[in-house]
Order: sequence, then C-alpha cells, then structure tokens
Amino acid sequence: MVEMKLELVPVPVTDVDRAIEFYTKKVGFNLDHDHQVNEKLRFVQLTPPGSACSIVIGDGITEMTPGSQQGLQMVVKNAQEAHDELQGRGVEVSDINPMDWGNFVFFSDPDGNSWALQEIPNRG
Repeated sequence: MVEMKLELVPVPVTDVDRAIEFYTKKVGFNLDHDHQVNEKLRFVQLTPPGSACSIVIGDGITEMTPGSQQGLQMVVKNAQEAHDELQGRGVEVSDINPMDWGNFVFFSDPDGNSWALQEIPNRG
C-alpha cells in the first residue's frame, strides 16, 4: 500500500490578513509561507506547533465559502491548558466538554470555520 500523509487542508477566509493575525497571534500557529503568486493567487501556509499537517488560506485557494470548513480537529496533551492559553490570547473558547473519548475545547476563527481540541484519555 502506498503511504499517504494528509499535510495540507484549505480553510476558506474572507480577509487573509485578519486570518493570519488570528491564527498566528491568538492560536499560535507558525506562518510558514505568505506568497503572492499572481494578482489572483495568494498562498499562505500556517502550521500548528508540533503538527505535521498545515492549513492553507489565501486568495484563489479554494471555492469553499468562508466559514464552511467545520470540525477541524487537533489533539492536545491537556485540554485545560489549551483552553486557558487560548482564552488568555483572546480566543473565544468553549468550556471543556468531557466525553467518553476525550475532553474537548471548541473555537471558531473570525469567519466561523470551527475547530476542536481533543485531549485523548490515556495518551502520553
């Protein structure tokens, strides 16, 4: 079987600079690339700390409607620490939501694209 790795997910946004600010300053993603390819294409790649998968935002990246990317999920070691850090950075986060398969924290970007942070039980 051919090895396949998911490494880039498009996230549709209305204002690229506002999204860069949100994802880097508030959520803590790394800004890997911001390249104006031509007048219709701006490619911005952002990566969560420690992740092998990045997101791409920009102009001309996707035909999805801004805010339509729902349920993106990242795994964290500690949901409470993630909650407190994001809240301290000004992100509107949910309370911690305990479920049988982990503790979750939810938030959305300025366009309404939604994210979940999952603390998986018994994972080191």
